[in-house]
Amino acid sequence: MAGSRPAEAHHDDQLCSIAASLQLIGDRWSLLILRDAFRGVRRFDELATDQQRPVRYEYRLSAKGVDLSPALVALMRWGDKHVLGESPPVVLVHDRCGTPLEQTLTCPECAQAVTPRAIKSRPGPGALAPSKATKTMKTKAMKTTRRSA
Repeated sequence: MAGSRPAEAHHDDQLCSIAASLQLIGDRWSLLILRDAFRGVRRFDELATDQQRPVRYEYRLSAKGVDLSPALVALMRWGDKHVLGESPPVVLVHDRCGTPLEQTLTCPECAQAVTPRAIKSRPGPGALAPSKATKTMKTKAMKTTRRSA
């Protein structure tokens, strides 16, 4: 059903940060608006150039929005490599010196760059007790399942 969220967001009875995050920001427009906010767009009229009404609000990224920066950069890099396949249309550079930036995962203990093959998942502290957010997410997912059935 168009516009409904997948019932699999709770991934059976597992807690899944990726599924929970996608419930909040998983649609195309949310990510594109965040991209523009990272680029300095602050007003709706900068997003919609044909708007007729006067602008009243200025938007700034919250701490949650700022924390999405690494995810958006990773998505951009993935698109550069696997979707566009040519030279990237945008290059991220250090503001002060102009050097192109790289995105890596680094171990805080030994300071070595870590590849995806060297990463293991294990239960974290939140895996022991389902949170209220997880229960809410499961309830919404069940409602979506009932509607689409």
